[in-house]
Amino acid sequence: MAEPTAVAEVPPNMTIYINNLNEKIKLEELKKSLHAVFSQFGKILEVLALKTLKHKGQAWVVFEEVSSATNALRQMQGFPFYDKPMRIQYAKTKSDIVAKSDGTFVPRERRKRHDDKGKKKKDQHDANQAGMGLNPAYAGAYGATPPLSQIPYPGGAKSMVPEAPAPPNNILFVQNLPHETTPMMLQMLFYQYPGFKEVRMVETKPGIAFVEYGDEMQSTAAMQALQGFKITQQNPMLITYAKK
Repeated sequence: MAEPTAVAEVPPNMTIYINNLNEKIKLEELKKSLHAVFSQFGKILEVLALKTLKHKGQAWVVFEEVSSATNALRQMQGFPFYDKPMRIQYAKTKSDIVAKSDGTFVPRERRKRHDDKGKKKKDQHDANQAGMGLNPAYAGAYGATPPLSQIPYPGGAKSMVPEAPAPPNNILFVQNLPHETTPMMLQMLFYQYPGFKEVRMVETKPGIAFVEYGDEMQSTAAMQALQGFKITQQNPMLITYAKK
């Protein structure tokens, strides 16, 4: 028989609860960034973050599969997200979206605050919009952009003769990014690897970015780790060395 003082652990479920998030980040950017870093673990049904003072610095990510939530919890625990280590655990209550899908959903009219339901709907709508990328074109000048002559991108040169790939160097060229990608999203992904210096995005050419490391060994390690990483399910990253 278990000791009466033992605290019951929250059983693994599809929703993870995250706290210790940076409270200065705008809600929409926070949701998009969370979606970006957690989508590698599986399909995300929704990302919830609320504006109320009580819920600042907290968010919930709802996965389609329990295994996705488990992997996310294990691998992202303590991840430096906007310069603060994330604290992650399984959510104590079942998300509405999960309850509706398995038939256990009960409307919450009896709550003290009657506007919660409307708020949640709006947050779900916002999260869905963020997930679908309906807010494109960030003017993301993060540091100086390289000269256009350095950008190996079709359409700029008159003669499009296939060129040999660039030799290994400390700058990575990242392609096939979803248009809603921000420099901060990429910084959080590449910051995990030693030697990271900066991310540069090109405002006139969405979908590409440059990431600089201290040396080519560091850039190579990051390339191997993040090659094919999906910021969204439709966009596996294509990473090569930048032409110098």
